[in-house]
Amino acid sequence: MEVKIGVQHAPREIVLESGQSAEEVESAVSDALGGKSQLLSLVDDHGRKVLVPADRLAYVEIGEPTARKVG
Repeated sequence: MEVKIGVQHAPREIVLESGQSAEEVESAVSDALGGKSQLLSLVDDHGRKVLVPADRLAYVEIGEPTARKVG
């Protein structure tokens, strides 16, 4: 699953491929924005953890991965 995270006052968005389901990502975002957690924490396909302060989130886009074209 491809996740794009916009961070306030940052020139680029964070893009990661995550093995988590859309519901798990949405739940983590809801917890961060609802005040249950101060950080949005996601894990990518390589096992790296991405932490973003909840008060700096601009947007989170959840989508399916697209197949890369050859050539």
